[in-house]
Amino acid sequence: MSLTTLNDIFFAVVERNLERVMMYRENGKWLPISSVDFRRHVSGTVQSLRNWGIQKGDRVAILSENRPEWSIADFAILLLGAATVPIYATLTPEQTAYTLTDSGSTLVFVSTEHQLRKVQSVLPQTQVRRIVVMDRVQLPAELAGTCTLMEECSGQSSGILDRQTEAFARSIGPDDLATIIYTSGTTGISKGVMLTHGNMASNIACSLLGFDMHSGHISISFLPLSHVTARHVDFGMLYHGVTLAYCPFIENLPTTFLEVRPTVCVSVPRVYEKIYAKTGAMARGFPKHAIYEWVLTVGRANKPAILAGETPASPRWKLANKLVFSKIREGLGGRVETFISGGAPLGRELAEWFATVGIRIHEGYGLTETSPVIAVNTPAHHRIGTVGKILPNIEVRIADDGEILVRGPSVFTGYWNRPEETESAFDHGWFKTGDVGHIDADGFLSVTDRKKELIKTSGGKFIAPQPIENSLKLNPLVATAVVVGDKRKFACALISPNFTALEDWARSQGVIFSSRSELVAKSQVQRLYEEIVENANGKLARFEKLKRVIVVADEFSVENGSLTPTMKLRRRVVEDRYRNQIDEIYAQAEAGTAR
Repeated sequence: MSLTTLNDIFFAVVERNLERVMMYRENGKWLPISSVDFRRHVSGTVQSLRNWGIQKGDRVAILSENRPEWSIADFAILLLGAATVPIYATLTPEQTAYTLTDSGSTLVFVSTEHQLRKVQSVLPQTQVRRIVVMDRVQLPAELAGTCTLMEECSGQSSGILDRQTEAFARSIGPDDLATIIYTSGTTGISKGVMLTHGNMASNIACSLLGFDMHSGHISISFLPLSHVTARHVDFGMLYHGVTLAYCPFIENLPTTFLEVRPTVCVSVPRVYEKIYAKTGAMARGFPKHAIYEWVLTVGRANKPAILAGETPASPRWKLANKLVFSKIREGLGGRVETFISGGAPLGRELAEWFATVGIRIHEGYGLTETSPVIAVNTPAHHRIGTVGKILPNIEVRIADDGEILVRGPSVFTGYWNRPEETESAFDHGWFKTGDVGHIDADGFLSVTDRKKELIKTSGGKFIAPQPIENSLKLNPLVATAVVVGDKRKFACALISPNFTALEDWARSQGVIFSSRSELVAKSQVQRLYEEIVENANGKLARFEKLKRVIVVADEFSVENGSLTPTMKLRRRVVEDRYRNQIDEIYAQAEAGTAR
């Protein structure tokens, strides 16, 4: 089936007539949703939305963790020609109100009673006229007539769309608005990115070329569907017949891997970082550490074969695989054939480690504004340290200042209600990504950093912080690292420790502490992190070297605003939060009083 709109994906799913399109966990068991079930639920939801007056061009929001109802609601909205407005489940009531109000959403699907109460608390600020709840909850009496349980509308259907509705759904064209996705706000106020059916469909049609995706494969849907990468992936998987297993909460991901045993793993770097850290933590002490170092030596010798998509056959490799490498894969269910990373830079050192242990990660790159994929490594065309070759229907060029510029059918139409910002996002028809990079002679794209995040020292040198931060995070004692130093004489590192690992280390060293604040202030801990930074400095140019380190007593998280819902660093938030400590350490350096 040709793919020109997102509605084509719905029709592909129902016409394929699979027994297991989706899976969800209930009462400790994984239950399937067939093509017939899926069609029935979507059809019933379409009918209810239409009865409530939803029509083409309206905006309908979804505030939910990943679950089958998310996709059911999404397709029902799209079939009516309305636009889906995803909202992160982790947002505050105020942030939720902003998205609902700015988009002009008139109806919102919510997952739980908690999310219902959140919307209820800001309802007067919005244009929302009806709330649909996915969980079976006691609906508030004060919302009578404007609040409905989703099962009441999605389950009551003949199982098919009536002819008029189906004809209308098929008449939706590539230029029709499909969704407004609000950016996660790493650099400022959140903006609504308008993506058409054609934007997303054209990208989905190309992004998985070269990958073997078909019925029988399983992928875990755990990246928040409010993010373009996750939604794109799930659309693509459904289109190719891959079963989606929904994991609403990331803390349940390790168990889900073991129970579902997926064959495809699409993730953000944060999850791959945790796998790396956990493996290193398990290899402490003699003889485990000695074995671990030996298998890594074997892995490095066989890395070229892994990166070429081959399975080494030497006796040394087989033994290393039996001792360690197979255990890493078993922790992911033991059946993953394809690993893909996106949403943020993976970091070459992390990619190298995974290749060393026998796992080739296909890193890709894109933005919300490009639907999202611009480039991706594939099994046939793979180069570590790059984000792969550019998709065949997209053009990319590098501006004089190194910025990556893009144009093609997947590039967005503009920011919702922001004509001036839309205009400034383009340069003679080319979308300005805000990323800096280059294309090598073989057509592989490399992204070095965010243009706005480049640090310019007072000496005029530019430092790209992300590669340095990624290198520091490879140490199991480092949870998050932030390089600071813009307009300063030199760069410093601000580190949020992996407190589980640090506290274990402290106890083993006889360091006594009663709080995290006391722990990070200990001279032994300060020296420990200075040594970590000094080791990282060995790979850096002289002007890039980190001269000081600040160890903070806080964990960076989505909840405290340090990370976006997709685990990307909110650099400005972190720098503002620790402004006094940053200023103090530079003042000490100037005065020559720092240790």
